[in-house]
Amino acid sequence: MSDLLYRRVVEITEEYLGPAAPRFVARQIAFHLHKTPAELTDQDLAKLIEWGRVSLGLFTEDRALIDEYTAKLSQLALNRA
Repeated sequence: MSDLLYRRVVEITEEYLGPAAPRFVARQIAFHLHKTPAELTDQDLAKLIEWGRVSLGLFTEDRALIDEYTAKLSQLALNRA
């Protein structure tokens, strides 16, 4: 459980969503993982990445951007493994 993990996910997401990133990530965690940001664990990252892919796809049809975003999150997950 790590607020640091949440902050790292937000940092990556900010590259794509700017100041909306903290709210976006917190909502993904709350609605899809049924947790608070402070409860996010490394084991949650795979599911969070998939929901991020789906949700970001609602904002843009730019598949390259979505793939880049999820690749950065996947790299974070690998680095933490």
